[in-house]
Amino acid sequence: MRQRKDIRIGISGGGSDHAGFHNFLGIAVIDASFGDEDGGGIYHSIYDDFYWYTHYSDTDFVYGRTLSQFNGSMIMRLADADLLPFDFSDFADTVQTYVKGLQTFSTKMRDDTRERNLEIEEGVFTATADPKKAYFPPKKEDVPPYLDFSPLQNSADALSRSAGEYQKALTAADANGGSALTSASIAEVNGLLIQSERKLTTPEGLPGRFWYKHQIYAPGVYTGYESKAIPAVREAIEQKKWKQAEQAMARAAAVLQDEATLVSSAAAKLSAASAAAK
Repeated sequence: MRQRKDIRIGISGGGSDHAGFHNFLGIAVIDASFGDEDGGGIYHSIYDDFYWYTHYSDTDFVYGRTLSQFNGSMIMRLADADLLPFDFSDFADTVQTYVKGLQTFSTKMRDDTRERNLEIEEGVFTATADPKKAYFPPKKEDVPPYLDFSPLQNSADALSRSAGEYQKALTAADANGGSALTSASIAEVNGLLIQSERKLTTPEGLPGRFWYKHQIYAPGVYTGYESKAIPAVREAIEQKKWKQAEQAMARAAAVLQDEATLVSSAAAKLSAASAAAK
């Protein structure tokens, strides 16, 4: 927090009410709530009722009222804005962390396999086994190959550049009292912005899970609510399916490149509206 002036938004959960909008339709979602102030254990239990809420949880409705005010203000801000208040800079920055995270995970997996194989060669597992029990030492595994992350890196960099273009165009549009934001062409920019989340989906969806169209966010196959970033790549690496991992990287890179192209187009249209308003 001390290094940022804003709060980085985490990945929305994969199994909640918004899943159909985000994972299937490619509509941006936000999940806002208060938490971490009690031990839990009530949610979805037989005690999760109005009596418990009013007697033990938010007894004077301070949290409920505040959250309603927050969500209501956010909805009105979106609904009443001449230009949809989208910020691609934070998203681009976050995608960079996702790509670096995949690289770190791949490197760690390779290093861990090398270390484990060395321990097998040195007889560590046999030497530390319980002599009173039957024991068969693990077998050596192939060391994971070096994967080509350049498609993801290049598309993430393209998204960062286009996000910078859009931020520059937005700053110019906000100048002079925001006169450019009343231009008829702003409707065209909004049309592009609405499509920005849909650009991150593919018709064929994730491998083995065609319903999940979003290539950047999805719940893990076995993680339930917990989502994974760039899931097809992450899970292919976890499952040691290297060819599938590189194919997934190409698909994820393609949607990020499409996103970058859309954001650049929106920036160009916004810049044109600003020029016309002068």
